Amino acid sequence: MVRLLTALGVLLVLHMASSYKLVCHMTNWAQYRPHASKFTPDNIDPFLCTHVIYALVTINNFNQIHPLEWNDEQQIGRLNSLKVINPELKTLLTVGGRANVLSPFIPMVAKPENRAAFIKSAISYLRNHNFDGLNLAWEYPGHNGSPREDKERFTLLVAELSKAFDDEAKENRKTRLLLSANVAALRPTIFAAYEVDKISPHLDFINVMTYDFHGSWDGVTGHNSPLYRSTVDSGSRIHHNIDSSVTQWLTLGAPAEKLLLGFPTYGRTYLLRSTANGLGAPASGPGNAGLYTQTAGFLAFYEICTFIPGATVTRIPEQKVPYATSRSEWVGYDDQLSYSSKVQWMTEHKLGGAHVWTLDMDDFGGSFCSTGAYPLVNHLRMSMGFPPKPTTTPGPTTTKDPVSSFCQGRPDGLYVNPADATTFFQCYLGNTYLQRCQAGLIYYDSCKCCNWP
Repeated sequence: MVRLLTALGVLLVLHMASSYKLVCHMTNWAQYRPHASKFTPDNIDPFLCTHVIYALVTINNFNQIHPLEWNDEQQIGRLNSLKVINPELKTLLTVGGRANVLSPFIPMVAKPENRAAFIKSAISYLRNHNFDGLNLAWEYPGHNGSPREDKERFTLLVAELSKAFDDEAKENRKTRLLLSANVAALRPTIFAAYEVDKISPHLDFINVMTYDFHGSWDGVTGHNSPLYRSTVDSGSRIHHNIDSSVTQWLTLGAPAEKLLLGFPTYGRTYLLRSTANGLGAPASGPGNAGLYTQTAGFLAFYEICTFIPGATVTRIPEQKVPYATSRSEWVGYDDQLSYSSKVQWMTEHKLGGAHVWTLDMDDFGGSFCSTGAYPLVNHLRMSMGFPPKPTTTPGPTTTKDPVSSFCQGRPDGLYVNPADATTFFQCYLGNTYLQRCQAGLIYYDSCKCCNWP
């Protein structure tokens, strides 16, 4: 009976994991960070996330998709080449940014013909560059110079994109392109920016940006991404937390299975004004810029790893998150334990999964935190119940032995390696990829998976 219950429990976890999305953002500006913090698509583990979103391109004056970096198309090619290693990986392209301080969405959504030109350009760009979908990042309709009418115009854009994606897939007999959006977490912004019940049916998933709830702009210390409100919150700040934000999206009509909870891989920092150093302590401004991210009031997780050894770490029990202080600096951040608490909340509320901002601010190379590559995202994946990842080789085998020709003439798929049960072959387009099971596991062809002996 115990074995049966254990087996059922494992099956339940695997079923939950199979229905979850783990969507990970990467940024094209991370390539300019110095030394070990420089990040490109070559640093991505193709089996870590279910979806990877490339940020960011923009919209030009002709309502066309337009790259922002000189090597965007080169980086995009390298990102999408990861799908040769993991054919199950989905990639999306984020469009957003600013043009002359304003969002390029503002003039684009203003007229039907502008939206039509953008949609045509988007489909062409996505197909030509082997993307699986489009992610909209407008911060925000009806804000920052955007007129109130843009709330309804955003709904029109989303509906028109969705229909165009449907029509294009049917016409060309292709898999339909995905459509997602990064959306606000603060209640006043949600109300002013979105017709939630009208946009939700047209989006495949919705990335709720449940971070930046607090920062140096508050004048007092507060956590970047708390799960619940704290006793020091008052006024509108009682809603500056994940529980309140996601509950509002649900109340306004968003289906739980389409909402993805945001997991930040960075923290917000403060300079303390006095000897008080708890939650809600007076702050004189942003904390010092990190050596690698070089932005005041902000530290990537790999920078926080080097901050913590000389700091005092305190957990906020009511908010399920930690902060660290050292002399006059205060940083609120996420760690593996806070990620676990958020996954539990996510599961209880039957959300569709998680999205990570960003891959390039986790310790992606494993050189800062001494806990291996991607300590946060790997822990998130495990907490969500995903099975162990295969260990990949950089590309097809090239040695002149039977392994290199194993997949020639075979259908794409996974195959037993008769010489080593801890590895297996992945065939794709005639190429042979040698994959390794996680330590202690062996490959079983019956389930096409690695499992305990």
